[in-house]
Amino acid sequence: MSVALINYGSGNLRSAEKALVRAADGRHQILVTDDPDAIARAERIVLPGVGAFAACMSALEARPGVIEAMTEAVKQKGAPFFGICVGMQLLATRGLEFGQTAGLDWIAGDVRKLSDAGDPAIKIPHMGWNGLSGVTDHPVFAGLTNGQTVYFTHSFAFFPQDSADVAAYVEHGETFPAAVARGNVAGVQFHPEKSQAVGLDLLARFLEWRP
Repeated sequence: MSVALINYGSGNLRSAEKALVRAADGRHQILVTDDPDAIARAERIVLPGVGAFAACMSALEARPGVIEAMTEAVKQKGAPFFGICVGMQLLATRGLEFGQTAGLDWIAGDVRKLSDAGDPAIKIPHMGWNGLSGVTDHPVFAGLTNGQTVYFTHSFAFFPQDSADVAAYVEHGETFPAAVARGNVAGVQFHPEKSQAVGLDLLARFLEWRP
């Protein structure tokens, strides 16, 4: 089974590739690509991402035909999609970082800066290991448990309009979504590729997911 890992210059591309290869364990071909034809044919799509929403969206748009090919694979053909960190945030309607930037709008909602709740002990960016809460029984996230720790590094978070699209939460100054899912689309704010065995197990479940 072919898995297209979208190459648009994201800083976590290589670490995501290594983690996916380990999670695939020879059962799936991990193809790092920005070729629209390969993306449109792929049976699964993974979108990595680190940095600013606007910069990542701009970089994705600068790759000719990539967004259209992703849309064809995911929206028309039903290929499972997984977004990591900013790759998950780009699912939003818009990002509110350095102004307003339109996202893919695959899951309605906004990406906005985290609040420190006026507490000087709450550091932004949110960096390090943190425990999950409100984990749903979604097939990709079913192996996670409340209180299980995963690795985060970000200053902004995705807040879907519909709470039914949230698959897990985390708290850092405020409670915000750590994972989202709608139909054949899923994503996480944390980094599976930095979350050791928990992250590899999560990626392995995505690779076997049949929505």
